[in-house]
This record gives sequence, structure tokens and C-alpha cells, in this order.
Amino acid sequence: MTYDAIVVGGGIAGLTAAAYLGRAGLKALLCEQSDHLGGLVVSFDRDGFVFDGGIRAFENSGIVKPMLKQLGIDAEFIKSPVSVGIGKDFAFLGSPESIRDYETLLAKRFPEEKENIGKIIAEIKKVMGYMDVLYGIENPLFLDSMTSPGYVFKTLLPWLFKYKKNIRQASKLTDPINDHLARFTANRSLIDMITQHFFRATPAFFALSYFSLYLDYNYPLGGTGELVHKIEDYVRGRGVDVMTKTRVVSLDPARHEIRTAAGETFGYGSLVWAADMRSMYDALPTTGMPKAVDERRKMLVGKTGGDSVFTVYLEADVPPAAFASVCGAHSFYTPSPAGLAGRTSDQIDATATDAFDLPDGLAEYFAKTTYEISIPVLRDAHLAPSGKTGLIVSTLMDYGLVARIAAAGHYEAFKKHCERLTLDALVGGAFAILEGKIEGVFSSTPLTIERDTGNREGAITGWAFTNRPMPVESGFASIKKSVETPLCDVFQAGQWTFSPAGLPVSVLTGKLAADAAAKVGRHR
Repeated sequence: MTYDAIVVGGGIAGLTAAAYLGRAGLKALLCEQSDHLGGLVVSFDRDGFVFDGGIRAFENSGIVKPMLKQLGIDAEFIKSPVSVGIGKDFAFLGSPESIRDYETLLAKRFPEEKENIGKIIAEIKKVMGYMDVLYGIENPLFLDSMTSPGYVFKTLLPWLFKYKKNIRQASKLTDPINDHLARFTANRSLIDMITQHFFRATPAFFALSYFSLYLDYNYPLGGTGELVHKIEDYVRGRGVDVMTKTRVVSLDPARHEIRTAAGETFGYGSLVWAADMRSMYDALPTTGMPKAVDERRKMLVGKTGGDSVFTVYLEADVPPAAFASVCGAHSFYTPSPAGLAGRTSDQIDATATDAFDLPDGLAEYFAKTTYEISIPVLRDAHLAPSGKTGLIVSTLMDYGLVARIAAAGHYEAFKKHCERLTLDALVGGAFAILEGKIEGVFSSTPLTIERDTGNREGAITGWAFTNRPMPVESGFASIKKSVETPLCDVFQAGQWTFSPAGLPVSVLTGKLAADAAAKVGRHR
């Protein structure tokens, strides 16, 4: 069978691309290797608790809600502001002015650094100002009509002028965040309190911009997976064929065909690859490819995926109200103000083991790391049994470390050990209310993410910032180029096509790729 367009990969980028191809009236096929769509945007039920298996909330960024509006998809969201905690103290970031509460939190822990903290907060506020402009209007790509002279001259053109100016200013803040903050303070622990939940070598602008994005977090009623269900319904309603449990193993650009692991062959007019980028190059013939393809293959050698996480899911016999005043629905929490001294989980020596043949550095890491804590029931009362609370607790975790432990045969023991260390860190800090109240606990690792999503190395944001050169487009002003490939009529989308990446960027690249693919489809 031949389609006008085929989308490979059913994550949020692939779903967005399929939605816009369907909207354009093309005969389209969406292939996903997993048994469900959504990738890292997924929710699941266990023991009556609804947990989010990937992303905990998302920024609108002038992209997500306009996309849904343009497609006519009705989805209900609530604001999901973030808190930041150290020890037993929290600052709630519910408004631009609340950055002062964060300043107070840091100054309480590091009184000798009060002046330097003030300078850091000023730097954060400067970046927040940039963000107010960059996402100050709905992204024009998701507006069907901009023909109104009033809109063009009063809104769009002034925004474009400010946008270009702020992009230039932001592009100067490219040094790693730890190095950047070292200009303001020599206190390693203070720097850790601000940065150790960011990915390795995160550029300063991207890291500091999160203090603005935290104010833009949204949560779909019913769980993050509801966003996927809404888009999936739209895709199917537009006549797009959807095939799950379908892994594409071969791509023949000369014949405009793909072949699945089951041996099925499908032709295409245009193709959007919204899965792991390296899997596309693996699927191509090994010889006879254009020089640009061989050059891209060489560029991908040695490049690594972004950071991954270890996640503990807790089912607690504690009423949700007990957490509302402690941390709120979404928090970044560090039990110890000492910090990790810049050490990351990839620096844990897997050969130095304890009595259980597990790395003896794990205990210190889990005691001092920063956790992202999400409590779905505080956003939607239907997401846990009455009087009980489900918590999702994550921390950064190196894929290589877990892979080495698994290869040594200690994977299940490692998971149980890390579950205990996580709970000990919470109970010993601001969450003593959890002691003796846990009715169920389970966890996922970078290996789980790799297995369930196809993201190599369990990466949750595409490519690592440590890659030099970056194998994809990384300049936001040039994001339209990110969907281009060296192959005729083949485009790419999703977190693997741009860095830094996230849900809004996946939506944006999905739309850009679909627009490019639709032009090919109409031409043919």
C-alpha cells in the first residue's frame, strides 16, 4: 500500500505531524513500535492511583495550547506552579514576584552569600525578561490567519523586533550553567542548590529560563496522557491509519518505501521520521547513499543521548492535603544543602561495591541529589483513592551506570536499594509524614525508558549538551532547518531533531515537518 505521507514514531512530535497531515487531507499512516502512543507523554493506573510515566507537566510556551486550538481539540488544563525546597523549607514560585521568595530561601541557607545571591537573582530576572518576550504571543505558526492589518502592525511586527533582539541577547549565555554561576560565587554548595537538577552542561540561558517556564507549567485533567488521547482521537478522526507494535527496520529512499519488522512494505510520497534519529540512519542502506548521509552518519558516531532519570512511584496512605502546604503539586527538592559538589551519577564508581555488590557511592548520591516530586492528585482529585496520595519522585541517573549494574546481574537489587534510599532521603527531610505510610512502591530506570520509548540510553531530552559538535540544529532562530534531512522527501521531527528539546519543541517541529511533508504530498 502507498500513502501520501508516513510518520514513523508516535510520540508527541509524531502525533502532531500526523494530526496536521490528516488536517491537510492527505492519506497518511502513523507507525509506532510500542503498544501505545505518546512516548514520554503517558499516564497509567495502578492500584487506583494514576501516575504519569514520563513528563510531569508541560510549558505552553505559546505553542501547545495554540496548536490544540488550531486543530479544534478541546482539552482542559490547570496551572501547575512549581515549588523549590531545601531541607525542610520551600519557596513557591507562583508569580514573577515570587522569585524573591526563592532568594529568601537561598539566603536563609547561605546567609554569608546574601550579596552574591542577589546578583544571581538579578541574572535570573534578566533571563525571565527575555522569556516574557520570546513566548509573549501565540506562536504565529499556529494561527490560520494573520491578514488583519491591526494584528500585523500592532502585535506581530513589534513582537518580531523584540524577539530578534532578545534571541541575540540570550545567545550570549551559552556557557554551562555551573561555569556561569561561578562568576557570581565560589560557594559550590550554593551553585548545587540552583543547578544540580539540570542536565550536564546545560547552557546558562536554558537553565535560568526555567524560572520563567515554571510559571507556565500546565497539567491536563486526567493526567498528562490525556493530552495524547485527545490528539490521537483527532488523528484517527481525520482518517489517518495508526499502527502500534510496528517497528520500521528498513527505509529505501530511492523506492520511497519503508519495511517493518513484520515484513510489511509501505510506499510514501513524503515521510516524517519522529523516532530516534540514529534509528533512521540504521534503517538506510549501508551503501549507495548520498555523501551527505555518510557525513551525517559519521557525525553521529560517539554522540550521546541526554540525561535520564531514576523514578520511584509511591502509594501513600496519607491525605493529599498533608502535602499541599509542604511542597504543592510539583516540586524540586534537595534534602541536604551540602549538595553533590558538582558530582553527577555517571561519576559513581560501579566497581567500588558494598556488602550487596552495589556501588557504595549510591547512598551519598541519593542523600544529596535533587528530586523532582510530582503529586497528580493535588491537581485532579480523581487521580488517587479517597484519602490517599500517589507521589512520583525522580532524580537524574546515568544510563551507563545502570547498564553496568544490570550486566553484573544486580538490576533488581539496585532498583530496590534506590527505592529505599529515595524514601530515606524524603522521610529524613521534609516528608516525615511518609514514614510507615507507604502501601506500594515501584520504580523505573533509564533502561525502562529505553525499552518503553525506544530512546537510546533512556534519554528524556534528546541529545546531551556535552556533544561537540551538536548533531542537530540548536539555534532557535533557525529551528525551521531542524526538520530537514539529506534525503529527498524525508523530514524529521521531535526531541532528536533539536537541542535543547522539550514538549513544546516537539510539537513545533512536528508541525514544521508536517507542513514540509504536505507540500510534497500535494505536489505529487
